[in-house]
Amino acid sequence: MMDTVRNHLMDAGCPEETANIVERLYGDGRLGDALHPMRILSCGLMEELHQSQRKVDCLDHLIRQTEKTIKATKERR
Repeated sequence: MMDTVRNHLMDAGCPEETANIVERLYGDGRLGDALHPMRILSCGLMEELHQSQRKVDCLDHLIRQTEKTIKATKERR
């Protein structure tokens, strides 16, 4: 069980120090306390995801605008 917990934490990009804390809490049977650092990590990852999505949205907008400009330029010829 502990190997699985650690593997999941590491796969999620959890810092070594945080993984050690969560692992220790799990080992001590303090599962409720282990949730807090995992939720913090999850929230941080969600914020990174949202920031990346905003960047993709900006690029997609620029691509659409550029494609429209190209199309309009071709139609004028």
